Amino acid sequence: MLIFDAHLDLSMNALEWNRDLTRPIDEIRQREEGQKDKPDRGRGTVCLPEMRRGNVGLCVATQIARHVKPTNRLPGWHSPEQAWAQTQGQLAWYRAMEDRGEMVQIASRVALEKHLELWEGRGPEPPSQPIGYILSLEGADSIVTLCHLERAHAEGLRAIGPAHYGPGTYAQGTDATGGIGVRGRELLQEMDRLGIILDATHLCDDSFWEALDCFQGPVWASHQNCRSLVPHNRQFSDEQIKVLIGRGAIIGGALDAWMLAPGWVRGQTTPESAGVKLDSLIDHIDHICQLAGNARHCGLGTDLDGAFGREQAPADLDTIADLSLYPALLRARSFGEADIAGIMHGNFVRFLKSAWK
Repeated sequence: MLIFDAHLDLSMNALEWNRDLTRPIDEIRQREEGQKDKPDRGRGTVCLPEMRRGNVGLCVATQIARHVKPTNRLPGWHSPEQAWAQTQGQLAWYRAMEDRGEMVQIASRVALEKHLELWEGRGPEPPSQPIGYILSLEGADSIVTLCHLERAHAEGLRAIGPAHYGPGTYAQGTDATGGIGVRGRELLQEMDRLGIILDATHLCDDSFWEALDCFQGPVWASHQNCRSLVPHNRQFSDEQIKVLIGRGAIIGGALDAWMLAPGWVRGQTTPESAGVKLDSLIDHIDHICQLAGNARHCGLGTDLDGAFGREQAPADLDTIADLSLYPALLRARSFGEADIAGIMHGNFVRFLKSAWK
């Protein structure tokens, strides 16, 4: 079954983690043996061969570069121009993957339908087709001016999450408070004009409500779980989820283990000690289905290798190819075949076809 993953930080892994994602996962892990600069060294789960092996033929792939002001202690770039330059380097990596035939950018309904035909028409042999990616920006700090936004759209940018962690230029993110302000409203108005999807993921509660009130275009939450199951401001409340459902949004379930285990203590809790497995995400999927009354608003947005690896992923996941286990897990939880296909790819595909009509 074709799998659509709505959130992968591929270019960040390629450029900041220095991972050659065209190589086998064992080789990538071996090259990182003994390295201590990142907590997930030697424990990555994502590469292009593993995506193909698991039939992850479509994804939302990010650019990400935070601008931090002097009072912000989070890691990031010291000017929006530096952040913009970082995202342009990430874009250059995606273009290099296109040149190699490893990936293909999906920026229109025509391109989406062509890519679906390519993957769904493949034979029984292991897939060799390029992986389709929809370009997204996680945190909008790198948009120096609205002219930069128009340039980014011309290069294929199709979704933006205005905030990431902490305070941002256009909205406030996880662990922060406050609204979107004048600049945020201007950004959303220009996104509306250009037809760019609003990714509500990471918006703090204040910014969430203000953004949805201001923005009239298509909205999704690419990698988001449920606050009622795992209490934290990173997750969305039932009220927020219901509003997203009312807007026709698709919510991609994330596999960052701390978002699946109440009481996770960073540096102490492990997926094994917390009992986090692939099936744990289905609790969140089922909760959203109960709120919606159907399964049409759920998908996968794993965030695998989003600055964590196997040490903070479900204990029974080795690589992203293991997403192919989800149809059987969903069947075991009494999901029907049509709903399973929707969760694995169909709901996000339907959303994009409507947004790009």
